[in-house]
Amino acid sequence: MDIVYIRDLKVKTTVGIFDWERSIRQEVRIDLEMGTDIRPASDSDCIDHTLDYKAVAKRVIALVESNERELVEAMAEDIARMVMQEFSVPWLRLTLGKPGAVRGAREVGVSIERGERG
Repeated sequence: MDIVYIRDLKVKTTVGIFDWERSIRQEVRIDLEMGTDIRPASDSDCIDHTLDYKAVAKRVIALVESNERELVEAMAEDIARMVMQEFSVPWLRLTLGKPGAVRGAREVGVSIERGERG
């Protein structure tokens, strides 16, 4: 299995459990690795034969910007479910971080892995 990835995708959204968090938009940071087979694209040199990371990124941005959640865990599951369903991705690893959420830490968040890695 090959990996197509997106690293350090930054998106503003509403996420958090505290009232002050619900009243502002905070930046989240997303790293996404998606299992795929790149051979058809490498053989044809055609975007139609690959997992289009730009299309995935645009869809992730749209989802995160419009989908307010209290927990990063719920947001991560939303992203994983959408990517797997809409882009026929059999396996992914996703890290969703909230920079500055805890004093003394650059970032906190979750990493999840979904699907079967072939």
